[in-house]
Amino acid sequence: MKLIYPLLAILLLALVAYFGAAAGLEYLFGVIIPYISIVLFLGGFSWKIYDWVKSPVPFRIPTTCGQAKSLEWIKRDELESPSGFWGVFGRMSLEVLFFRSLFRNTKAELAPGPSLAYASSKWLWMAGLLFHWSLLVIVLRHYRFFLASVPGFVELLESVDGFLQITLPTLYITDLLLVIAVTFLLIRRLASAQMRIISLSTDYFPLLLILAIALSGISMRYLDKVDVVEIKILVQGLVSFQFDAPGKIGGMFYVHLFLVCVLASYFPFSKLMHMGGIFLSPTRNLANNSREKRHINPWNPEVKFRTYAEYEDEFREKMVKADLPTEVPLPEEKE
Repeated sequence: MKLIYPLLAILLLALVAYFGAAAGLEYLFGVIIPYISIVLFLGGFSWKIYDWVKSPVPFRIPTTCGQAKSLEWIKRDELESPSGFWGVFGRMSLEVLFFRSLFRNTKAELAPGPSLAYASSKWLWMAGLLFHWSLLVIVLRHYRFFLASVPGFVELLESVDGFLQITLPTLYITDLLLVIAVTFLLIRRLASAQMRIISLSTDYFPLLLILAIALSGISMRYLDKVDVVEIKILVQGLVSFQFDAPGKIGGMFYVHLFLVCVLASYFPFSKLMHMGGIFLSPTRNLANNSREKRHINPWNPEVKFRTYAEYEDEFREKMVKADLPTEVPLPEEKE
């Protein structure tokens, strides 16, 4: 049921958009709902980031698994235990762009014996990398709809992405890779008993939603043809706040657009916010410089303490009677 409910919800959303557009509600699904989703996305994203930024982090708590900066003759690992800005920058760049920690991820399983065996999870890393990079390229390719003239970098992306030219219209490799990667991530959650136990409906919903968006976009390109010129007019009207009524485009486009709006509205309130949270994670964005600088919690109450010398002044006579050593002898012992 964790999978059935999200699947039914997405099918219902798609049907609502398709039949809503067929019933003459193009302005609702083509203008009003996109603006609402943009407000929800920007407002929710900004509030989430603000809430994280204002959370104090007085101590350095970076995740480290390498030699920290110490004596000059001890070799340190700047990526595993960065001591400054550039070490953190390099570590964060590898994490964001290439999922470095996921690449080194291992899984533990009980083998016959019994014995504990460790295995690599490179397929998960590869699927995650293909998914995120393909999605990024697809989003950048859609930039052609926002401007009257197509930017040069978009044309370059399209030429590289469609270099196989095995279909008409040209098949984009990222479209295929995105569907394969999302399908793999879904099958992985379903095939493993451990993953099924810990997975929630909120884990299946975004995967199914992104898959539905990809399939509806592919359908518009290869099966259910739509008017691309009208789509560009609509998008440019949204960007320039003209609030013009959309022309006749096609029901599948409104399904695609509505699902994108649902994803944008859902994004700030879901686990997808790891896109912004990775940059604010204190386990990743802090340098491990606790040996160089003392970090004091600013809201700790002031603690009244006394030194050992003050302690000995108070209990010196009793310490001498108990034959305990003292740093300062009694006055009569001095004479």
